[in-house]
Amino acid sequence: MFFEQAIAHTKSYRSFLLRCALTTYAATYGIHAGASNAAIASFPACNAAQFESTLVPAAMTTKEAHAYWLSSKLIRWPGMAPGSKVRLYTSRTGQLKLNKGSKPLGFDEVFTLTEAGKDLDSSIAKRFAYIGSGNEYELANADSQQLKSLQQAQVMIATEDNEGRTLDYTGLQIAGALDDLYKIAGSLNDYGASISKAASAKTTQTQFRAWAPTAQRVSVCLYPDGKTKSTAILPMQLDADTGTWQASNKTDLSGKYYTYLIDVHVPGQGLVRNRVTDPYSISLTTDSKRSYIADLSSSKLKPKGWDEQKFSNKVKNQTDMQVYELHVRDFSINDTTVKPAWRGKYLAFTDASSNGMRHLQALSAAGMTDIHLLPVFDFATVSESHCQTPAIKGKADGEEQQKLAMQYADKDCYNWGYEPYHYNAPEGSYATDASDGGKRIIEFRKMIMALHNAGLRVGMDVVYNHTAGAGQTPYSVLDRIVPGYYQRLNRLGQIEHSTCCDNTATENTMMAKLMSDSVSLWARHYKIDSFRFDLMGHQPRQAMEDMQARLLQETGRHIQFLGEGWNFGEIADGKRFVQASQLSLNGSGIGSFSDRARDALRGGGHGDAGEGIVKNQGYINGLVHTPNALADKTRPQQNLLRAADMIRLGLAGSIRSFSMQTFDDKTRQLQDIDYGGQPAGYASQPGEVVNYVENHDNQTLFDINAYRLPLDTSSADRARIQALALATTAFSQGVAYYHAGVDILRSKSMDSNSFNSGDWFNRLDWSYSDNYFATGLPPEKDNAQFYPYIKLVLKQPNIKPTREDIAYCRDQFRDLLQIRASSSLFRLSTASDIAQRLHFYNTGATQNPLLIAAHLDGKQLTEANFGSVMYFINISPQAQSIVIDEQSQRGYQLHPTHLLTQAADKRVAVEAKYENISGRFTIPALSAVVFVGQ
Repeated sequence: MFFEQAIAHTKSYRSFLLRCALTTYAATYGIHAGASNAAIASFPACNAAQFESTLVPAAMTTKEAHAYWLSSKLIRWPGMAPGSKVRLYTSRTGQLKLNKGSKPLGFDEVFTLTEAGKDLDSSIAKRFAYIGSGNEYELANADSQQLKSLQQAQVMIATEDNEGRTLDYTGLQIAGALDDLYKIAGSLNDYGASISKAASAKTTQTQFRAWAPTAQRVSVCLYPDGKTKSTAILPMQLDADTGTWQASNKTDLSGKYYTYLIDVHVPGQGLVRNRVTDPYSISLTTDSKRSYIADLSSSKLKPKGWDEQKFSNKVKNQTDMQVYELHVRDFSINDTTVKPAWRGKYLAFTDASSNGMRHLQALSAAGMTDIHLLPVFDFATVSESHCQTPAIKGKADGEEQQKLAMQYADKDCYNWGYEPYHYNAPEGSYATDASDGGKRIIEFRKMIMALHNAGLRVGMDVVYNHTAGAGQTPYSVLDRIVPGYYQRLNRLGQIEHSTCCDNTATENTMMAKLMSDSVSLWARHYKIDSFRFDLMGHQPRQAMEDMQARLLQETGRHIQFLGEGWNFGEIADGKRFVQASQLSLNGSGIGSFSDRARDALRGGGHGDAGEGIVKNQGYINGLVHTPNALADKTRPQQNLLRAADMIRLGLAGSIRSFSMQTFDDKTRQLQDIDYGGQPAGYASQPGEVVNYVENHDNQTLFDINAYRLPLDTSSADRARIQALALATTAFSQGVAYYHAGVDILRSKSMDSNSFNSGDWFNRLDWSYSDNYFATGLPPEKDNAQFYPYIKLVLKQPNIKPTREDIAYCRDQFRDLLQIRASSSLFRLSTASDIAQRLHFYNTGATQNPLLIAAHLDGKQLTEANFGSVMYFINISPQAQSIVIDEQSQRGYQLHPTHLLTQAADKRVAVEAKYENISGRFTIPALSAVVFVGQ
């Protein structure tokens, strides 16, 4: 009691070392409640340069795991013949040794498995259907304590002959057992470090909780700051019901740091002591070496006015969203109107007078609703202490720029951030001082406040489908705490990598919980308004729906979910679960990005190779009607008609049930139009589709047009064509999504994959003087095959835009935002409204495919503001006319935005015509025009 009292009364920062000494003394001599159950870890382990030490080397180096725990007692070994004699062997120190033809050695316990005699529970059968058939075996007589103890040891099963010699053997995949044994763990909501009032006293205590059911011992290393060596270790106590380890310190350790020491069996390596940060870290020190202790509700971590913020009412329905996708560093690193210390940082957003913030304010005033930030959680790929930014220069088609950029690629200050390290903590490289865990939190919140004050909601791009590392590697967190659980495994027990990195298994209870807890934290503590899920199709639909329902309950707000619903990899076509993918989200209200109109507009696709990057023209850049030098001049007109149909499909929100006349004069529902063997129309409601022509991936729209438009296309026409592509997004039903800089003709000098290409290839110019086209050949790794074509276009003098071209596209984009925001007709919230109110003209086999013509009926529609709307998109370099008999005598006028003195396209007010008597509409060349009627 003396030590507890002494520790409780040493609360000042200066007395931290005394508290540490007392805590360690108490732990060492068994005074701490958990000391009897945990061997005391040494300070060298807390402070060592290496993050791991092998306590007992494994007797076997095999890591393969062909068999599966289906539940706490049931095992399936796919392919094993009925009647096989199977035994399970364990060793807590990893000394089990199996060899074919020999008897097992070094085991602590052996269990004879019996063939299960009854059908599997339906939920288990469904979950593990993907692993294939095989006999189920049961540990019939093992009790709960034994089953939990097994999971802390080296465990292997073997089939044997009558003499006990091993015929075959394998490790086991553990997720099914852990999810069964520790169901209650998913209901706990205080993982990580938390500050709270002690139950029996008025004093404040710090509690630590970590889910590590396979660990044999766990301790907490405490540090007074981000650099000083640890002077205190808290042993943690296992709660056998939940598989969590807990420790508490009867003081408020806010502002201090910690790591865990976890003694755990690692297949193929042995009993290992891992020093690891907390997966529930809310902040960290430099380069994420130590987790930060704080209460996010503390006023010390809140900017002035944080709690008084009002949430925007711009978005009543998901289809009201107009989103601008933005990278934090891109936003300001090149903006000389931002003070140098803030460039590339969260705080750049707080300077309301900078060029960048003035740009965002103008977008907000025009109708933009959301800024979506590329990853701002803690990611692994930028050094927060020693990053370097090279000085780059060179000629338009020079190789020097990319060589230097790639020389610095892994040591510069740039990365998109799709390598998650800690999901719940702000990225440190965007803070002015990465060593201070509190500054990350405060400065992140200041950024959110600044955007909210500009009338913009804030969304986060989140990446729960993979981690930056796994196994015993430096960036591994989850897999060093519970090896083999959090990552998705193949039939050999190896980690799947279909997402580019170490895939996570969000179908497993505690990985799904981590994802849900993380989203909840950002929504509650950082007032995030929406989320964009990277490779969302790799996650279960049910997990996504459960998360969204949880957020509504906890925050009282409907927080929008958008994501990439691509269907590929080991989970494709529902192999493991019902995915959150394009074709599987009907009725969920979750939006997925549509590639249908995108690819039709841009031409080609992600797999373009060789001269295909030039010849595969799309609707907006010359398909059939304006072929470039490499285009196939024999392509039939029908190709253009099909592309026009796909544009209309996008304008109709890709709604499955929407009907329209197609190129062959047949009337089809959109779900009956083929798209590479899939239904082209896939959404049941418009909120389930996200329309876009450019995002951070692949070439920018300007750059793909540089490939595909005829080389003699003027820079002014290129700007008009870019604006036309943006008009298709603005006029499309569903969510409108734009990449930052698309409105100012952003170029990455033809780079197709700029995730690690540095500032040089990712710059934005908010002074509107340059779009950075022709600033050198892009990085060789992803672009070398296209160099012959890139060199050609980079040297063309008429491609690079003038200041006037940039200003035109910028202002035309704002006009489009204003037009979309002016009427709910462009943002219909239900499929039935779209079916009732949207109609296309100029369709079928005899159409003029260069002109899209559509009517929107606004009668008795809230916030329609117009009784009727006609919109047109003319991709032809000549004016086009169309007579629509049933729209005669309607008294149409140009949309008010077209008539403003500051309207971008001055031609529209002069040249666009509606003849009331005949119903003839005349549309200027390369223009998007909206007429409105009462």
